[in-house]
Amino acid sequence: MVSGEQQAGNGEAIVRHLGRVEYAPTWRAMQDFTARRTPDTADELWLLEHPPVYTQGQAGKPEHLIAATDIPVVPIDRGGQITYHGPGQVVAYVLVDLRRRGYGIRELVTRLEQAVIDLLAAQGVTAARLAGAPGVYVGGAKIAALGLRVKHGCTYHGLAFNVDMDLRPFAAINPCGYPGMAVTDCHALGLALTVSDAERTLTQALQDAIYQANPT
Repeated sequence: MVSGEQQAGNGEAIVRHLGRVEYAPTWRAMQDFTARRTPDTADELWLLEHPPVYTQGQAGKPEHLIAATDIPVVPIDRGGQITYHGPGQVVAYVLVDLRRRGYGIRELVTRLEQAVIDLLAAQGVTAARLAGAPGVYVGGAKIAALGLRVKHGCTYHGLAFNVDMDLRPFAAINPCGYPGMAVTDCHALGLALTVSDAERTLTQALQDAIYQANPT
């Protein structure tokens, strides 16, 4: 059972701030939550950090790990290829019943991307999508990665937002399967956001994006 601070978010989701937690038990908890939920189960948003870990999507190709490291690689059941999680990155797991929302997975991805774009715009940074490569980019460098799984109409996994982290582990992979893709974070862009500030701001942006009928 995942613990953590809980709060009702505009009547739609329970938000849990979990701190820094190991990847594998958190992934299993997402699977368990999704398997147990009923039509009346409230959605949840889990905000957290992970110790250093690479995660490889279900269709992931091992050749996208291009250099040997001591960082573990965990094969998982989301879409996409390989990415890196580590301290200084805010991870938001989005446990949403899409059947209640009235839109599908592609729309959810768009809304999650927009939440990050809006957050950065409020900080004076222009971010954008990149055709064919889900996520959020600043000047062509990825600042947020997305990967989701849908089971019985309900989502898990989510997005990872780079705030103030050691970016060197990204050099050992083709991020999300794209050779040579640049990766950045808020600190590299000159933003003074702390991880706690980013987590709080991202939580509100996600609530707005997911649950508003027509988010801007």
